[in-house]
Amino acid sequence: MTEKAYRADGVTVTFDAEVCQHAALCVRGLPQVFDTSARPWIQPANATVEEAVSQVALCPSGALRAHNAADGGEAR
Repeated sequence: MTEKAYRADGVTVTFDAEVCQHAALCVRGLPQVFDTSARPWIQPANATVEEAVSQVALCPSGALRAHNAADGGEAR
């Protein structure tokens, strides 16, 4: 597994490129956070923790994961 972490206050979003199926639900659902033309391409500070966690939960492959610092939980 080759996860890369992207941190913001209250949330860390991790991405595993080897698992990604490129469904692009993240890019279409929350483009201010998931922007493939930006570097870094994941910027969780551009949304609320709840928005980021909710969008990550829709990832069909599990390549994205969100770790919510407030409750210690993880969304798939």
